[in-house]
Amino acid sequence: MTEIGIGLVGGGYMGKAHAVAYSAVAAVFDTPLRPRLELIAASSPASAEGYRRAYGFARAARDWQALVADPKVQAVVIASPQSTHRAIAEAAFAAGKPVFCEKPLGASLEDAKAMVAAAEASGLPNMIGFNYVRTPASQFVIQLLAKGAIGDLTWFRGEHTEDFLADPALPATWRTSGRANGCMGDLAPHPINCLLALMGPVAELSARIETVHATRPGTNGPAPVDNDDQAQLMLRFASGVMGHLFVSRVATGRKMGYAYEIHGTKGAIRFDQEDQNAVHLYRAEGPEATRGFTRILTGPAHPNYAAFCQGPGHGTGYQDQIIIEARDFLHAIASGKPVWPTFRDGLAVSRIIDTAFKASDDGCWHAVAQT
Repeated sequence: MTEIGIGLVGGGYMGKAHAVAYSAVAAVFDTPLRPRLELIAASSPASAEGYRRAYGFARAARDWQALVADPKVQAVVIASPQSTHRAIAEAAFAAGKPVFCEKPLGASLEDAKAMVAAAEASGLPNMIGFNYVRTPASQFVIQLLAKGAIGDLTWFRGEHTEDFLADPALPATWRTSGRANGCMGDLAPHPINCLLALMGPVAELSARIETVHATRPGTNGPAPVDNDDQAQLMLRFASGVMGHLFVSRVATGRKMGYAYEIHGTKGAIRFDQEDQNAVHLYRAEGPEATRGFTRILTGPAHPNYAAFCQGPGHGTGYQDQIIIEARDFLHAIASGKPVWPTFRDGLAVSRIIDTAFKASDDGCWHAVAQT
């Protein structure tokens, strides 16, 4: 067993999830590399010290620069705001350290391109955090599609819908300012990563991106909302198949509506993250009177499930997705081989988002650059 010193930048919501994951991953998956929670950095030294005590890190850093430079930090996990991702990643690669970065890759397409260039020039392992596609259920769907279980694909419908800003009386926050913090910057990367995994590259798209609540209560009266609340995209995949994606942070009643439906010539598949331990599979076979969607509960027969639980139908949860990500990052470091999704896969997501804004601005279909 070989220890590896983990440096974590950011201790908030996702920082905690990664700290827990790296504490647990070796026990869950018996990984050859054993993470050591070495150093954590946050927005201030005092904040970092608080997270150190809470999460069990050996030390707290005064800032991310000190963390990246520390010789006991052998891999860097970025869980800070997206506006900081590029600088941290570039510094880590320059210091010879593998990087795991939370989505989205950067605050802009330019950031994403620069981060890919730095990663590939370094030759070091790199991954981006798209955790939802790593549920045993969605991994199983990827297997079904690879085996042609529903025949030739004919249609895709995806969504990521939540309601944390559905109430127009909620006050303005950092989430309601800046394009990178809008729905397309915050929620859309996850389902876009998903549709790329399930359906392959997007050749062209059209889009409508809108702000539903133009103002929100502020400290000095109504405050303008200068980013998007929801969007819909029509897609043409490189395969020729058509599809649709809807993303919203104002979808009243939806809490984690990361969902998709795929139609094929021999069947169909449905999945909804609010029921993340089930896949609904329809097979166009047998008597018409007995056909229907079958609800398949995940269990040890499905990818990565058995490492967490031996009981079918008992289920896995959100934190387990992050542990699977940690396992994959450690595998990339130990093997020296890329593990999907790499920074380049994150760039593919950024390209689609950037293209969607252009399409929404002029109302036209736009080709999506592939390189």
